[in-house]
Amino acid sequence: MSKQVHPLETSGLANQQATSPPLVVDLDGTLIKTDSLAESFFALMRQNPLYVFLLPFWLLRGKAFFKRQISQRVILDASLLPYRHELLDYLKIQRAQGRQLVLATGTEERIAKQVADYLQIFDRILASNGTINLSGQNKRNCLIAEFGEKYFDYAGNSRRDLAVWSSARKAILVNPTGSLFRTTAGVTEIEQVFRSPKRKLRLCLEALRFHQWLKNLLVFVPLVMAHRFFELDLLGKTFLAFLAFGLCASSVYLVNDLLDLPSDRHHPRKRQRPFAAGELSLLWGLGLSPFLLGLSLVVSLLLPLPFLGTLAIYYVLNLTYSFYLKRIVLLDVIVLAGLYTLRVMAGSASISIWPSSWLVAFSTFIFLSLALVKRYAELVTMEVESGVVQVRGYQIVDKELLASLGSGSGYVAVLVLAIYISSGVAEIHYTRHYLVWLLCPLLLYWISYVWLIAHRGRMHDDPLVFTIRDRVSRIVLLLAAVVLLLAK
Repeated sequence: MSKQVHPLETSGLANQQATSPPLVVDLDGTLIKTDSLAESFFALMRQNPLYVFLLPFWLLRGKAFFKRQISQRVILDASLLPYRHELLDYLKIQRAQGRQLVLATGTEERIAKQVADYLQIFDRILASNGTINLSGQNKRNCLIAEFGEKYFDYAGNSRRDLAVWSSARKAILVNPTGSLFRTTAGVTEIEQVFRSPKRKLRLCLEALRFHQWLKNLLVFVPLVMAHRFFELDLLGKTFLAFLAFGLCASSVYLVNDLLDLPSDRHHPRKRQRPFAAGELSLLWGLGLSPFLLGLSLVVSLLLPLPFLGTLAIYYVLNLTYSFYLKRIVLLDVIVLAGLYTLRVMAGSASISIWPSSWLVAFSTFIFLSLALVKRYAELVTMEVESGVVQVRGYQIVDKELLASLGSGSGYVAVLVLAIYISSGVAEIHYTRHYLVWLLCPLLLYWISYVWLIAHRGRMHDDPLVFTIRDRVSRIVLLLAAVVLLLAK
């Protein structure tokens, strides 16, 4: 068990008798790729978003008090934090050689102790204690009091650590910029540098989930079903709707990923997402989200007012889903189906051609089937790859029920299509309306195929993205398009 020491407690210079000076290690951005305060903030928001109104009052009493108030209300799982394993391996070697390791961090002492207890490599802990924020000059003063000037080595990653390095014997740098490397070299000897690959642009694009923009192609459905796809004015408006929805959706995806850090880190594939893996700053995501939302609103101003209203409903519902609704069994899949359907309605609003009740009914049932596929696939994946028996409130024993509900919903969508054709409405829009009947067996096959793929554990995290990427699904979509063209 690591011994806990409060900042600025003086133990003299007894450690100077050691053969090797202590190796002092920073936590945020150094030992872990993420920031523990940001992690704690999002954990607090998951617990209760209304805490956001208390944050300014806590901050007015100082950063150390701010950190303590947050840490007292949340629990971070130290085993899930994204550690820098190359640095961790180096520290384990140093410890095996008998060197004293000290965790010195601006993180609140409760969280620092959880990390130290999990790793079991640190001899001492120095951390913020609710009164003193142990960073920068405060950390330097504390380390000098504990070990003496120039009688400790220090591992850090930011310009705030320059004050500490100026009093350290040697420096260990983690992902330094060129400027930080040169400045540090001017104040102390650099012993070791740990660098990670530079992939920021790719990671940023991945965090925005541009591949998920494929789902927003649903805004083109009303234009296609109205047989006015080649009217350039309407096509331009629909493209703007697609862009606005994409920006808005990316804004929500960022928030969703920041709130979903623990569950994503449990998932065999989602743990590789940029925020969950610690490859991107959580604060960067928090700042970019409102910026993207603002861009979405600017684009929306170029479209009819009903589109802006539909987009607002989508954003509020999606945000509510991220904070709360996704944890309510069955209601979550109904909301997901509604979010898909809202894309179709937004496409109608952008060109002022309102969808028929047939299209709305068909969309509701087919998207409910896809939402249930999503949950079913998550259960299968987690059971096979992680041995987890519960995901978002669903249990492994629920798989068969989800499959029956989902496939049933998909078949009801086929029934809606059949009733639409037999009602005589299809005769108004299609010269050879009898050919439209061919859509029914195609859709029956595709729904059964999707559920078969999910049952085999090969479904993508988002079934609609799977549909667009999967070769068999693309063939079915192409055949459906050919049927509609021949029927016209």
